[in-house]
Amino acid sequence: MPLTVKERLLAAMEAYFGDDTRRIDHAKKVTGYAERIMAGEGGNADIIIGAGVLHDIGIREAELKYGSAAGHLQEREGPPVARKILEELGFAPGAADEICNIIAHHHSPGVLRTTNFKVLYDADWLVNLADEYDIRDRDKLSVIIDRVFLTETGRRLARERYLTD
Repeated sequence: MPLTVKERLLAAMEAYFGDDTRRIDHAKKVTGYAERIMAGEGGNADIIIGAGVLHDIGIREAELKYGSAAGHLQEREGPPVARKILEELGFAPGAADEICNIIAHHHSPGVLRTTNFKVLYDADWLVNLADEYDIRDRDKLSVIIDRVFLTETGRRLARERYLTD
């Protein structure tokens, strides 16, 4: 049986990152949350899964070129790497363009307003929230969740993950 789009993307991403299991695991977690959010919000599965798997693909280039994995550098370096992978996997140019556009803005909410972008953005935050904010102050965290997340499903999942005992 042929591999699914997701399996092909994961294989390409894993080959690219090699033994960097931290980055591989992060991409898999984000993709899993993206699929859960998409179930509640809709969107294009190939675009959302592609963006989920490849959203941080620019980290390695950013670290090599600038010695930093800062978000704006990931956004700059990710699209060319992602485009090469997507072309090798036979993605249509329009789909590759949208995935690369999401990657180019995945730390910049407000630039893109599509459902596909919002799903990926919230999925990334579901994984990163504890690294970016003090999650012990539950009242403050509730306000942050309301402010940061772009979808109702993302907010619900964040409350379930971080505010439910």
